Amino acid sequence: MADEAVQKVEKSRVSPGEFVRQVRAETAKVVWPSRRETVQTTILVLVMTSLLALFFLGVDQILGRVVKFLLSLGGA
Repeated sequence: MADEAVQKVEKSRVSPGEFVRQVRAETAKVVWPSRRETVQTTILVLVMTSLLALFFLGVDQILGRVVKFLLSLGGA
C-alpha cells in the first residue's frame, strides 16, 4: 500500500522548468483588478477598519467602567 503512494507521488512530480511553465500559464488566467478597483477596495478596507476600531474602543471603555464599578462595590 505504501509503495502505491510512493509511485503516485513520483508520477505527479514535474521538472522545475515544467513547473515554471505551469505557473506562468495559471497566472495568465488571472483577472487582475484595475487601479481604480484597487484604490476603491483599499479605501473601503481603511474605512471599515477605522469604524471597527472605534466600535471596539467604545465597547472596551464601557466594559472597563462596568468592571471598575463592580470592583468598587466589593472594596467598600
